[in-house]
Amino acid sequence: MRWGRRLPRVTWGPGLGRGLQSADERIPFLIHWSWPLKGGLPRGLPRAFVRHRGSSAGSGPPSRRHGSLFQGLSASEAVQHHRQNLAEWFTRLPREERQFGPTFALDTVHVDPVIRESTPDELLRPSAQLTLGHQHPLAGLPPLALSQLFDPDACGRRVQTVVLYGTVGTGKSTLVRKMVLDWCYGRLPAFELLIPFSCEDLSSLGPAPASLCQLVAQRYTPLKEILPLMAAAGSRLLFVLHGLEHLNLDFRLAGTGLCSDPKEPKAPAAIMVNLLRKYMLPEASILVTTRPSAIGRIPSKYVGRYGEICGFSDTNLQKLYFQLRLNQPDCGYGAGGAGISITPAQRDNLVEMLSRNLEGHHQIAAACFLPSYCWLVCATLHFLHAPTPPGQTLTSIYTSFLRLNFNGEMLDSTDPSKLSLMAYAARTMGKLAYEGVSSRKTYFSEEDVRSCLEAGVKTEEEFQLLHVFRRDALTFFLAPCVEPGHRGTFVFIVPAMQEYLAALYIVLGLRKTTLQQVGKEVAELVGRVGEDVSLVLGIVAKLLPLRALPLLLNLLKVVPRVFGRVVGKSREAVAQAMVLEMFREEDYYNDDVLDQMGASILGVEGPRRHPDEPPDDEVFELFPMFMGGLLSAHNRAVLAQLGCPIKTLDAVENAQAIKKKLGKLGRQVLPPSELLDHLFFHYEFQNQRFSAEVLSSLRQLNLAGVRMTPLKCTVVAAVLGSGRHALDEVNLASCQLDPAGLRTLMPVLLRARKLGLQLNSLGPEACGVLRDLLLHDQCQITTLRLSNNPLTVAGAALLVEGLAGNSSLTHLSLLHTGLGDEGLKLLAAQLDRNQQLQELNVAYNGAGDAAALALATAARDHPSLELLHLYFNELSSEGRQTLRDLGDAAKGRARVVVSLTEGTAVSEYWSVILSEVQRNLNSWDRGRVRRHLELLLRDLEDSRGATLNPWRKAQLLRVEGEVRALLEQLGGAGS
Repeated sequence: MRWGRRLPRVTWGPGLGRGLQSADERIPFLIHWSWPLKGGLPRGLPRAFVRHRGSSAGSGPPSRRHGSLFQGLSASEAVQHHRQNLAEWFTRLPREERQFGPTFALDTVHVDPVIRESTPDELLRPSAQLTLGHQHPLAGLPPLALSQLFDPDACGRRVQTVVLYGTVGTGKSTLVRKMVLDWCYGRLPAFELLIPFSCEDLSSLGPAPASLCQLVAQRYTPLKEILPLMAAAGSRLLFVLHGLEHLNLDFRLAGTGLCSDPKEPKAPAAIMVNLLRKYMLPEASILVTTRPSAIGRIPSKYVGRYGEICGFSDTNLQKLYFQLRLNQPDCGYGAGGAGISITPAQRDNLVEMLSRNLEGHHQIAAACFLPSYCWLVCATLHFLHAPTPPGQTLTSIYTSFLRLNFNGEMLDSTDPSKLSLMAYAARTMGKLAYEGVSSRKTYFSEEDVRSCLEAGVKTEEEFQLLHVFRRDALTFFLAPCVEPGHRGTFVFIVPAMQEYLAALYIVLGLRKTTLQQVGKEVAELVGRVGEDVSLVLGIVAKLLPLRALPLLLNLLKVVPRVFGRVVGKSREAVAQAMVLEMFREEDYYNDDVLDQMGASILGVEGPRRHPDEPPDDEVFELFPMFMGGLLSAHNRAVLAQLGCPIKTLDAVENAQAIKKKLGKLGRQVLPPSELLDHLFFHYEFQNQRFSAEVLSSLRQLNLAGVRMTPLKCTVVAAVLGSGRHALDEVNLASCQLDPAGLRTLMPVLLRARKLGLQLNSLGPEACGVLRDLLLHDQCQITTLRLSNNPLTVAGAALLVEGLAGNSSLTHLSLLHTGLGDEGLKLLAAQLDRNQQLQELNVAYNGAGDAAALALATAARDHPSLELLHLYFNELSSEGRQTLRDLGDAAKGRARVVVSLTEGTAVSEYWSVILSEVQRNLNSWDRGRVRRHLELLLRDLEDSRGATLNPWRKAQLLRVEGEVRALLEQLGGAGS
């Protein structure tokens, strides 16, 4: 880890001294702590921590055997300056943390993980089997608080060196960060001076000699004046050595000689060895953090106490973590500057649902044992429900999550290969994940895990690397399954992580068939010798008349092409499988992937074929999303930092194969949830040119019934907003849209010719957005359906303003929008301001005779209006007859539809009326609908009695039957 904040004249590790870099580009908060300071230092210390469980802040100052060491004015100022520098340095947050809100800070949300004291016998005991279980604190050993780490041991001996160890993701870095900040704020009174070192930073210096004083002065310039006092500080001086696994320490005297002088130049590793030997500054206190595989690098005789960081073994700690994280005010990101924000009530609801799921769903509680996965759960929920920062995708969250935990981490610093820990995980865990996806399973036996880990392991060095990975990182990915019926199996800690790693395994090109492996070797061999052989054969062919030589020359040229085609076919097969998975419609679990992910975290289950049983067939719809997301430029850049580079040529060829398959299958009409998944794939890919080419044939956007959250609106707007071709129809009925969602979707709505917004509870505020839409110079909407929305008179007034300046709209439906008499009169007064409208539906609005007659009169005089719907309003028999007469008198003008009959004949619009009733039977007021149907039935009976035409009677009887069937449905439902 690069902790040191170099002050003037000194360069950090590779790349860090070339100029000021943004904290969020290189330094994730869980791993690297070496932000350069910008601007002046703060005059005062930051605000105090809010302490939770086992905090060092809770302990009072211990009695001191000596007075303060740094009593002089200059010495006190140097220490105070050092505290301020460390406080500013350690409170800096990367971009991944700033997404939680402008007021988010680790000093207000920190929750201490459980620390369990252990013994050398436990650490060195060999493991005879594959062990994935997390070690929970034993009943007889109470957890340790930070303030107790240097307390005397059980025998009363003084503890000077403490080693804290934990697997990847248990919170070592965050715990040490908190301890350093505790000291900065005066909450570790036992130590007058604290000096943190990043072992990763020290390892980057190599064998170049430097004294301890030089190492300190280079990193902490304010301490240069008080370096001579270090030897007299005794136990009140605390060194923090973070990430010991990065240093290769040799405690043999033949390998590292003795040195007691802090001013004598030695290799950094040698200085650390002598500090730990207590040969240099023997009274100083030392805190070491490391991964389990590196514990043995320090002989146990030099260690006073071992502590295992056990994560959040108590669900109450998990709940506290989620409550503090999710209750932060958001940053107010919004698509298109809409300013969408999550309310406090929504935050409380998320926390409550998550808490209930932690109590009832033991697998997610097991996942949140690791603090890192608590972060991932919070980040995912924040992505799903809070404003989304521009460019953030689900894949980028998972990639950032891995960067926070694995950036700069080597599998084994003593191994010459210097293999990245993430690259090894992608090869082993990715293979297991992909085999699970391809065979559609999420539960793995011990044999499954072992076969993937040991595949291709032959040499002693490879077995050593496998041993290190099993000790340090295996439990980061896998956990024992706690679900009934699957005991003894293992699962990926977070289900989506399996799909992410499977996608990573594919895009890295790690999946190779036997034919590909052999073909690659043959092609490379032929490529190396092909030119020389071709030259020799060319000379021989000129000297000897051998007809077979040209054939051999051609064969040499063909071999690489054949191998290239084999690789291309493999890519096409993967693309085919990915596309089929994306368009695979499940009859029992067909929610879109975003709702599925939210349900898996919050515990809301979707409909299944057998509600009491889990589905027999697993769904892996996130796998293609992650494949697209990993091919994006941003994620490829982050993966390259993790030691998993994706070649640009491979990314282009994979994208071409995917585009070819999407072009074939993407033209089919998809259900709304599957269509949203298709759009979400393009959102994850973050390539507008690719999306524009694939979606150029999309003409109908049918998302009816999909719950359009702010994130989904952002997805649709980002993918389709920049398109050029018009959309024949955009159906957003029953999508729970709000005004903010409409603003976000504005670029897409401008491309629509037919726009359906029925059943969305849109009110007057939404009408303001629709007015702006109608007045936009690029608006091309011809049909606008707003039925079953509480628009009211206020909304109608805004719509009339939009109609007055619009030149494209021809069909407008305001059925059941609560207009009343005032709304119809307003439309009647302003109708002539629009000269293109051809059809207006204001049925079921509670209007009386006078308002309906006024609107019908205005419609009769309108130059283009052809049809006016007024049925299901509060019209008397006389009023309905007057309206019929008005329509009959206005030949060639607007026809007025008020009933199922026209005189003694059936109205040609009877099916339109009854289909509207059938469609809205469950949402409309049943008593009111029943009353209107009874009136329509009476009209039908009267018309049937007044005609002698048998054909008309038959038609009237047929319609009567339809009305009676609807009445029976109402009666049955009501009873």
